[in-house]
Amino acid sequence: MVGGDAVDGGVGADRALPAPAGPPAATAQSPAPRPEGPGASQDGRSAPVTVDADQLENLQKEGLVVFTGNVVANQNSSTQYADRMEVYLDDKGNRIVRTVSTGNVRIITKDCRTGTAKRAEYYDAEQRVVLIGSARVWRDDNVVTGERITIYLAEDRSVVEGGQQERVKAVFYPKSQDEAARPKAPAGQCS
Repeated sequence: MVGGDAVDGGVGADRALPAPAGPPAATAQSPAPRPEGPGASQDGRSAPVTVDADQLENLQKEGLVVFTGNVVANQNSSTQYADRMEVYLDDKGNRIVRTVSTGNVRIITKDCRTGTAKRAEYYDAEQRVVLIGSARVWRDDNVVTGERITIYLAEDRSVVEGGQQERVKAVFYPKSQDEAARPKAPAGQCS
């Protein structure tokens, strides 16, 4: 548990941590501190984060919780998949500061963007996700690839960087008038 009992999870670990914003980080289902003050729930940062994994290891002294094996994290209609997810907590163990995910990383954001990479890093304070290593993000048929893709969630902005071997590539398809006139799916309902 965060800020309390030590937890060493086994098969089907499902634990609750304080919620970060943006792509799901990691947690489980137990009481989590709730942010207080004005606007605490307006940006989605107070939404619960749920993580399912084969194993959980809580390194309380280091402020680190490690999920391994078929990790699936959910928050605010966003989902992240990985083989391993490290969750770094603040000094008091009340908030997620950052997460690092590796192995078969795939994210699906609440605005229906999908991203894949070898590694994903999430920084809560900046509301920033960095996809590293053969990074690819797409929505519908539009796709962007590069060595590194940084997504600024609060700004709805992305920066794509090429690597030494490969340049940035992007393919955008114009929408037909029929598609443009169609109503958008509600948040969290990707087709």
